Amino acid sequence: MLKEVIATRFITPLREGGSLPGLVEADDFGTYVIKFTGAGQGRKTLVAEVVCGELARRLGLRMPRLVTVELDPLLGLGEPDQQVQELLRSSSGTNLGMDFLSGALGFDPLAFEVSAEEAGRIVWFDGLVNNVDRSWRNPNLLMWQGDLWLIDHGATMIWHHNWPGAPASAARPYDIADHVLRPFGPDVAAAAAELAPLVTEELLAEVTAEIPDTWLADEAGFDTPDELRRAYARPLIARAAVIHERITGVEGAK
Repeated sequence: MLKEVIATRFITPLREGGSLPGLVEADDFGTYVIKFTGAGQGRKTLVAEVVCGELARRLGLRMPRLVTVELDPLLGLGEPDQQVQELLRSSSGTNLGMDFLSGALGFDPLAFEVSAEEAGRIVWFDGLVNNVDRSWRNPNLLMWQGDLWLIDHGATMIWHHNWPGAPASAARPYDIADHVLRPFGPDVAAAAAELAPLVTEELLAEVTAEIPDTWLADEAGFDTPDELRRAYARPLIARAAVIHERITGVEGAK
């Protein structure tokens, strides 16, 4: 399971994106970007963050460490923003934390260069999890200590919002026409040859085991959290073998 920490101080809200994350200090003296169970997107966003973040890490992509953050809503009593106070009150218990990369810069495709190999690995991974939120408008990439880091995977695996339609949804192509790394000529074929064989049932069982049971409870159509974990793995197994053939919009890339 993910490392568990307890939030000891709520530092500030981070007014980025639709989920209104925050910055907290924890009992391990770490500083984390916290994403809340009480946010509008709900716990499925946090499940997607864990599955994609932990899978990315195991595939050799740079991803800030994830932890679970136990939150006492009383930490927000001094927060002047009523919306933030309500969010903290509705998020008592287990939330998601990500290592805060102090000094990191948002990725700008006009300012930084990315090799075709690295671009290909990230594009292939985004195709695997159907990440619709890595566009030039909102890259969800950071430059930190000279390296490219992936963040924010809540808008992935859209099939988990409708499990009966998951097989059909997971079979759809992935269009990279707006992908922020398209201009770098991503070598998707090389990435597929390297990464697809790594996406095994064993690896995905390890990844999905990181999801807290509390975020998987009471899902319609599933009797146990482990049954739901296996449902998360199935589309990814099927998609890994073929997604490189279904990535569209590559034509005309550098």
